[in-house]
Amino acid sequence: MTNKYYMPTRVILGDDCIVKNSELFTTLGKKALIVTGAQSAKRNGSEKDVKTALEAVGIPYLVYDKVMSNPTIACVYEGATLAKENGVDFIIAIGGGSPMDAGKAIALLAAQAIEEGNLFSGNYEKTVLPMAFVPTTAGTGSEVTQYSILTNDKAQTKTSIVTDLLFPTVTFLDAKYTERLGVVNTINTAIDALSHAVEGMLSVRASNVSDALAVASIRMIMSCVPDMLQALRALQAGTEVVLTLKQREQLLQASLMAGMVIAQTGTTAVHAMGYSLTYFKNIDHGRANGLLLGVYLKLVERVEPDLAGRILAAMNFTEAEQFRELLNQLLGEKEEISSEEIKQFSKMASQTKNIANCVVKPTEDDLRAMLALSFAQ
Repeated sequence: MTNKYYMPTRVILGDDCIVKNSELFTTLGKKALIVTGAQSAKRNGSEKDVKTALEAVGIPYLVYDKVMSNPTIACVYEGATLAKENGVDFIIAIGGGSPMDAGKAIALLAAQAIEEGNLFSGNYEKTVLPMAFVPTTAGTGSEVTQYSILTNDKAQTKTSIVTDLLFPTVTFLDAKYTERLGVVNTINTAIDALSHAVEGMLSVRASNVSDALAVASIRMIMSCVPDMLQALRALQAGTEVVLTLKQREQLLQASLMAGMVIAQTGTTAVHAMGYSLTYFKNIDHGRANGLLLGVYLKLVERVEPDLAGRILAAMNFTEAEQFRELLNQLLGEKEEISSEEIKQFSKMASQTKNIANCVVKPTEDDLRAMLALSFAQ
């Protein structure tokens, strides 16, 4: 098999990196559309810093702040219409995975006419608006991937637009924007990044390069887990423990590296099952991955013990059950899921492209068993 590595996004890391590198915006265009959610980018200061940087170099901008969690197809078409009507020639996406996913789709739809029925076809013209991304959570890695994941009500799942056109031009990583993130969201997004790194190693497209990034990401996230557990226990006790800025920086960089991994490898059965949990049960994407990741690694451990062993070694574990127990501690009480839902979700997952991407390809029976075990109280 031929391995490839392609990551064309320029990454700028560090405190105040947006304002300090404001001249980079002049290379993207003459008028910007800021794509974000309604509140978080305003609260954490990221939107203010972007506006300050744009004003410093004389670039006018509009703000589209209607992006919801798990953005819809209608949302991105609305944003693209706003961009076209106002002569916008580049996109700045600020936030977690949802604004970044929306920003990519808006950049594509503002540059070319794509009918809704062809949105996920993969057949696009070679044109897209340049993009600058500012992640404010440490989880999705969307700032360095070519995927835009949208809620697809017609298919009753989340569906990806996949094209190299969607790699952002430049990404700014400043950990201070993640400091206001609550304990539960911090855990969920960290598990999302951890899932990306682990799934990258379980992909048929894994390579020595992607595995090296994945192992580094896993180790960095796992080193922060004791403090995340301490913060969670403090929250449950009604007190407060705050992660340090250094820990936030570590999680943000680990998420970046895990994003670089899945840009090369794609994701596996964990995401295939998790999308139904998010669509039908409204379970946060990172949490959904975490509910499933341990049981899938147990299956891999049984079929490909050496592969599972390499992943577990990066976590300082010897058995997949130890990892599953840790995830149970981080995730707490589980949602309820019926036997009919398990049957429905496993059938849907079995029909996805993610299954073919797995080194250990679960059958529909395997998927049912994993979902049942994941939600066993």
